[in-house]
Amino acid sequence: MITTRHKSSYSNLLFLSLLILPFMQQNLQNLSYPINKEQKHTAIFFFFIVTSIIGYHVLSQSHPGSFFNIGFLPKILPSNIPIIKSGKNTKCDYSNGKWVYDETQPRIRYSENCPFLDPGFRCQQNGRKDLDYQKWRWQPKDCNLPRFEAKDFLERTRNRRIVFAGDSIGRNQWESLICMLSEGVSNRSAIFEENGNPITKHKGFLSIKFQEYNLTVQYYRVPYLVIIDRPPPNAPKQVYGVIRVDRLHWYSAKWVGSDVLVFSAGHWWNQDKTVKLGYYFQEGETVNMTMDVMEAFRRSMNTLKIWVMQNLEPGKTHVFFRSYSPIHYRDGEWNKGGYCNTSRKPESDYSKLEPEPRNNIIINEVVKEMNKKAMKMVKFINITYLTEFRKDGHPSRNREPGTPVDAPQDCSHWCLPGVPDTWNELIYTELSRTGFKKSPAM
Repeated sequence: MITTRHKSSYSNLLFLSLLILPFMQQNLQNLSYPINKEQKHTAIFFFFIVTSIIGYHVLSQSHPGSFFNIGFLPKILPSNIPIIKSGKNTKCDYSNGKWVYDETQPRIRYSENCPFLDPGFRCQQNGRKDLDYQKWRWQPKDCNLPRFEAKDFLERTRNRRIVFAGDSIGRNQWESLICMLSEGVSNRSAIFEENGNPITKHKGFLSIKFQEYNLTVQYYRVPYLVIIDRPPPNAPKQVYGVIRVDRLHWYSAKWVGSDVLVFSAGHWWNQDKTVKLGYYFQEGETVNMTMDVMEAFRRSMNTLKIWVMQNLEPGKTHVFFRSYSPIHYRDGEWNKGGYCNTSRKPESDYSKLEPEPRNNIIINEVVKEMNKKAMKMVKFINITYLTEFRKDGHPSRNREPGTPVDAPQDCSHWCLPGVPDTWNELIYTELSRTGFKKSPAM
């Protein structure tokens, strides 16, 4: 977006060029040696080229998100979203940058042989031939994203509990973190699911124990975070079920006392997965047949905010609200022929990036409200912009064994190793920055 300031800067530069041009023409005519018309035009042409280069450099430095920079599209998240600090006296917006091809990836992380990966995320084993999607590293614009150190993270979380709560994209991230942490453990057999359950998307609760560090990393499947219930008596016939925006899921009782709590929600908050399926929104004893989906999402986030403030110790639990993870269906929705299997590199055409999701604005407002009320350990983790580029990182048609040939492509979840690893690097960086200590938890 070209702001008034951009226009003013450009106008001043253009005015200066036009002001200098007559003097330049006169000086060319007064040279001691003859100059023909063609040479004169060539000199003027190069003058404009040099002026343009200087102008581009000046404006792109002073307005990095402007039309004059390669990334002219405004950042997906608004400027009032808090940024992550990289040191005591400096700030770095880790969400703003670009993807850089790096041959060392993913050797520094893990492989598909990690036993804690869902079959649907093992894209190589499911038939994907190229490996390039694993070799892109996120490079912030004005700083470097610290490398994930599994042993350091494990020491910091010794005797602690990390909880992921939300939709299946949250499970995607949960599995990524488990595999990233497993690289720092000397005895892999000492990592196990506490209830003997296989890692699968069909389970509502999974708990991985890192016995060597007495660390527990849990996942709770709660796509809406709030309760899904039967319709109340006398509800209209088209109401198949209700989403109770004022009542958090009963799993929430198990989140109390956790040391790190990561929320992910948004993918189920749309018309297709709510009202079109007959699920309407209930508040109190009343079913609201006309409530907008995003308004319902806002109210559910407010319910979550109240729960956090009433149930979590401000100085103990680090709470992260992860922003919306973009999907990349092209030429159709997920159930109408949409696909993403033709992409082999991150998006380079900024005009194809989607606008700011309303989900993010709502979540950010909730986080800011909590920060104002002394909940300083509640953070908004912006992964939307960096993830929007990665149309190449989905399972697409490389689905888990047993999936019908004509099944829709998966352009929502992510191959692992892959993009969610970077999300976890952001969380690791924030925990390290805020002094998440290595001292034993009480």
